[in-house]
Amino acid sequence: MSAAATAAMAAAIANAVKASGLVVKVEPVDFLAILGRMDEPLVVVGQGGYFRKHAQYLTSYKGFGFYTKSDNALILPSRTEVISAKSISFPDI
Repeated sequence: MSAAATAAMAAAIANAVKASGLVVKVEPVDFLAILGRMDEPLVVVGQGGYFRKHAQYLTSYKGFGFYTKSDNALILPSRTEVISAKSISFPDI
């Protein structure tokens, strides 16, 4: 997949989340289970935290945005397309 197509897919996830206004925060194990249901998952990965850094993950599944954070990097399915972001932020999540 081209860089432009990948960027378009990431923008589509972001727009879907904005349009629905709904992001579901889940535990890392549940996030991985959601990815397991997808044929070709697309995940935006960022880093957050000021004093204690953590990995952040965002994906879209069936119209919902799913977000998790973990102190340790998650092992994503090999078929996952990863988009790196500086950080991921949502108000009050």
